[in-house]
Amino acid sequence: MQNLLNPPAIFLMGPTASGKTALSVQLAQALNGEIISVDSALVFKGMDIGTAKPSQAERGGIPHYLIDILDPVEVFSTGQFRKQALVLMDDITARGKVPILVGGTMLYFNVLNSGLAVLPEADSAVRAILDRDLENLGKEALHQRLAKIDPVAAARIHPNDPQRVQRALEVYEISGKPLTSFFTAAQEQDIPYQKIKLIIAPQDRMLLHDIIAKRFISMLEQDFIKEVEALYQRGDLTEKMPSIRAVGYRQVWSYLQGEYDFDTMTEKAIIATRQLAKRQFTWLRRENDAINFITGQPDLLESVLAEIKSAIKTASNTR
Repeated sequence: MQNLLNPPAIFLMGPTASGKTALSVQLAQALNGEIISVDSALVFKGMDIGTAKPSQAERGGIPHYLIDILDPVEVFSTGQFRKQALVLMDDITARGKVPILVGGTMLYFNVLNSGLAVLPEADSAVRAILDRDLENLGKEALHQRLAKIDPVAAARIHPNDPQRVQRALEVYEISGKPLTSFFTAAQEQDIPYQKIKLIIAPQDRMLLHDIIAKRFISMLEQDFIKEVEALYQRGDLTEKMPSIRAVGYRQVWSYLQGEYDFDTMTEKAIIATRQLAKRQFTWLRRENDAINFITGQPDLLESVLAEIKSAIKTASNTR
């Protein structure tokens, strides 16, 4: 349970293409805030069009952090995000400003909200045994084994996700402790902020699908293919890297490799983006303490500001 005596931090969440960027800048201007990006793709340099990276004009003079901090050949872990975000939040708060965390990488929000589970490192010998068990016994048998040692994890991990089932079993074999115990310990790492959670999303899912399709077509018109081609021609990047696995980039990468024609690439990229939005909605439904707003609703900024100020006032009255 968070301490309302702590300074406020705004978590602005939502699916891709829901209008988070524009709203976050308006909020920062109104609240004397600064923005921390919560997006696993915006960290990479040279990946601007396909990530819908806000231009300097779109940033409205507001400082933005965790954007353009890595070369696409590098990796940015969830732990690195948490560490850097907390340092930035502390600095922003110390200067009398409000940290506004905005993005669609729900895993990053989750690690700020629930802490970071430090799991045992992978063990190749244990994994080899589990690989053989998977091949010989099948995924259902491994899931049943997990249910006996960690029923909470088994309820959370689907039998059709053998990679995660194997990882949970591996953790138990290495440490003698169920995977769930690590996440329970992580939840004790609450951050010293009054977290004001906001969700913005279209009311109609089909409307979002239409926005996603139009946005990708617009990206293509802005020479998105040339942007990916510049990455492709470097020679040190592959489709297995997190940067190139980003939605849109991996489909254009396959197009450049000759796997897809233009129309197939376009269709697959739009479908992949819609699937991303679906996964984001799944995460967002768990945010029971968030305040929900509708993309494009009348007086959106005024409504959001009223809720934020009410939450801060409530906290002040408890001091």
